[in-house]
Amino acid sequence: MIKLKLFYFFLFLTLIISPSKAKEPSELITEIVNEASKILSSKDPVESKIIKLNNIAETSVDIDGISMYVLGKYRKNLNEDEKIKYKKLFKSYFLKSFSSRLVDYSDPKINVISEKKINDKYTIVNTILEETSKNPEIKIDWRIYTKNPERPIIRDLMVEGLSLARTQKEEFKSIIQNNNGDINFLFKSLEEFIIK
Repeated sequence: MIKLKLFYFFLFLTLIISPSKAKEPSELITEIVNEASKILSSKDPVESKIIKLNNIAETSVDIDGISMYVLGKYRKNLNEDEKIKYKKLFKSYFLKSFSSRLVDYSDPKINVISEKKINDKYTIVNTILEETSKNPEIKIDWRIYTKNPERPIIRDLMVEGLSLARTQKEEFKSIIQNNNGDINFLFKSLEEFIIK
């Protein structure tokens, strides 16, 4: 639960910069973290922050890519109407998940340690979330999709070595499997979360 909470928080950090020119992935993360600190420490109401950040999320995070990945093998069974419904539900679920956790963080201190180009499509940026009186130091690796250097986007985070997208994938898989492979139970679960 804590790691999933961190997943949405760190994806939130990716939302505050709209990448409009090519930059190194580590520069992108540094800018994101610096801007996030300003937003989170501002006196703006949480609701106002959420509205602003949700608009940026749609251009800064690969929500569609993440949605299809976390659905796993079940994505192959969706017809077009189900795919449209799922993507819409996932987007609302995703935005609510990370934005509802904004109140837990006021001024995160994240330092970029290194960056490693995996291939032409992916770069991993290694960071450390500094220890506070309430939380221990946490290692966070950002998986950045860099196929288009003009628009790098976040595809996953690994918190202390655990892929948070993979964790979400396992959760969705469990919901579907526990309901005889019926995708409608996942839809219902997402809808219930969204209207809470």
